[in-house]
Amino acid sequence: MGRFHDRQFPGESAAYRKAREELLDAEIALRKRIEDVAALRRGLPPGGELKEDYVFEEGAADSSDQQTVKSVRFSELFEKGKDSLIIYSFMYGTDWNNPCPMCVSLLDSLNGNAPHVQQRVNLAVVARAPIQKIRSWASQRGWKNLRLLSSRNNTYNTDYFAENAEDDQMPPINVFRKTNGGIYHFYNSELLYVPTEKGQHMRHVDLIWPLWSLFDLTPDGRGTDWLPGLSYD
Repeated sequence: MGRFHDRQFPGESAAYRKAREELLDAEIALRKRIEDVAALRRGLPPGGELKEDYVFEEGAADSSDQQTVKSVRFSELFEKGKDSLIIYSFMYGTDWNNPCPMCVSLLDSLNGNAPHVQQRVNLAVVARAPIQKIRSWASQRGWKNLRLLSSRNNTYNTDYFAENAEDDQMPPINVFRKTNGGIYHFYNSELLYVPTEKGQHMRHVDLIWPLWSLFDLTPDGRGTDWLPGLSYD
């Protein structure tokens, strides 16, 4: 009989159960800490007002139609009754042949969850590349649930730190909140910009990227060298 429950798995030793219960202590503390951090995040005061009502390029909802392009303003990304907007910055530069494999891995997962997410909040993905290139890649990956936008004709990327003066692309998440007084910045995954401790990856979006959490459950963990690829032999 354990301290936390009465389950005992076939063949487990007393040493295993002791170590597992020590891990349960840590997992319980981690779960609480995640909730505590989420509460701190929710308690942030409003950030700065949106710098401008950016105009993005958006492709047709049907990704097979690569020629239809329309303009959409930032303010139009908020659907009626949904006052929060999550934007992921997709690392795909104007002249890049292929996008960032890490971003593609994350978006593969996010595409599946998008219909659930969009029941409560607005969700968009923005990249610097022309919308035709973005939609072409989306078609290859089967991304039918993501709202994909091009920022090639505005300064959103640089204003909200998804691009620097050397045109290097970065993959932050930004969250915005619409109020009666305007649209305000609420959150940026700023761990992306913080120097990492030895042995740590920047890991600023782990909470929305199930790949790493699955690896963390295994004896080998996430490893030190492996990173997602665009394809695998």
